[in-house]
Amino acid sequence: MYAIIEDSGQQFRVSEGDVVDVDLRELPDEATEVQFDRVLLISSDDAVKVGTPLVDGAKVTAAILDPLVKGPKVHNYTWRRRKGSRRKIGHRQKYLRVQITGIAG
Repeated sequence: MYAIIEDSGQQFRVSEGDVVDVDLRELPDEATEVQFDRVLLISSDDAVKVGTPLVDGAKVTAAILDPLVKGPKVHNYTWRRRKGSRRKIGHRQKYLRVQITGIAG
């Protein structure tokens, strides 16, 4: 059984036990799980439910493994030819690491 969920403009194909890095979000300090209610598709062994655009009543629950994971460092270089002007900008995205514990719907 697997599901396709949408979170922060990205789509993820998840099944139980998968570890996924999603965008960082504001959560209470005592939070131990996250629910994703924007489920686009649920597929089991015998049937497929496709939403228009969302599947009604479907939820995916996930346990929080690490509240702050840093992605790879990305560098951007900007320069102007023959001007001696150079600039280097770095960015490192922050993620929330979760493990999928259940698919209901």
